[in-house]
This record gives sequence, structure tokens and C-alpha cells, in this order.
Amino acid sequence: MPRRRPAPSPSTLVLLVRHGQTPTTGKTLPGRAAGLHLSDAGREQAEAVALRLKELPKLDALYSSPLERARETAAPTAKARGLKATVERSLLECDFGEWTGAELKDLGKLPEWQTVQRYPSGFRFPGGESFAQMQTRMVDGIAKLVDRHPGETIACFSHADPIKAAVAHALGTHLDLFQRIVISTCSITAIAYGRSGPAVLTVNSFTGALADLKVS
Repeated sequence: MPRRRPAPSPSTLVLLVRHGQTPTTGKTLPGRAAGLHLSDAGREQAEAVALRLKELPKLDALYSSPLERARETAAPTAKARGLKATVERSLLECDFGEWTGAELKDLGKLPEWQTVQRYPSGFRFPGGESFAQMQTRMVDGIAKLVDRHPGETIACFSHADPIKAAVAHALGTHLDLFQRIVISTCSITAIAYGRSGPAVLTVNSFTGALADLKVS
């Protein structure tokens, strides 16, 4: 008798959630510095995300960047769904090295800032990570989680640049164009990963009013 082919693996739905607003959002480049917590507005955003995710018929696992602002954003969803948010280092913010903690208005005056915006694939932060390394780390991390959760739905709480890089990869878009993608605080981006490749279902779905839409 002819051997039966194995059934294709079902798609895994990955929900990428940016952390909520902090006191420094849009002002500085906090990077991986410890001790940055959600603002009051950020905590409200995190509660709103939990309500949105509660509408899902199933949510099988939660993962979070190790940084406080991401774990605090995941906490209301974990409580609402009765799940534990597992720390996953691949979801970390980009390592900005010597630029960590710098004000964006000052960084914008540097000649290197134009490279960050227009040729990110060729830029490495002084003493830190390159955008290409960040994208590889994020994409490889998601792939491992997808292998761990075939056919399931998982939420990953991360940061703007890693999520943008993951979206660019899923779309087949060059990293040099990833700065055109906007990921707002506490927005949800959904990507289904199946045997035939990723399908981007929604990007930057957020809970605020339309008047709040801005690049941050």
C-alpha cells in the first residue's frame, strides 16, 4: 500500500503585542536599561489589551520580553486567562549599546541617525546590536515558539523595533524598509505561521482613538 503523507502542520497564530506607554515613550531610547515601568496610561493600555485578548476563543500561551515594561503589560492578560507569562529572551528590545538612555531629540541631530532611518540593515549601535542581528534573533525566537505550539494561539509581549523587524520578515520586505512600519504602544500585530509561510493578518491594531495615531 502507498505510504500516507503526514498531514501538514496546522498554522500557529502569533500575536505580537508592544508594551504599554512608559514615562519615556517618544522621548528617550530606553533600550534594555532596567527599572523602566509602565506609566498610568500604560497600565490602562495593558488592561485594555487584556480585555481584547479575552475575546479570543482560545489563548494557549503567553511569552514576554524580560524587561519590566513588557512583563507588566502581559500581567493583566495572564491574570484574565489564568496563564503564566513565560520570559523569552528573544523578545528583548534591541541592544542600543552606548545610545541607551539617550534623548531622541539629541540622537536625531547625529549624522548616524540618517543611517538608522534609511539604511538600518547596515547599522550597528555603538557597543550594541545591529538591526540585522535583532531581526535574526526575533525571527528565530518566533520560529522556535511556533514549533513548540503547532496549531495554537500565543501572545508575545515585546518592543516596537523587534516587532517591526518580524513584520518586515513575514512580508518579505527588506530590512531597510522596516522603519516605514509603525507599532504603537499596546498595539496587537497578528501573524499566522503555517507550512506555506507566514500570513500577516493585522498590523498595529491598537485600542486608542484615531486622534492618538502617531509615530512614537
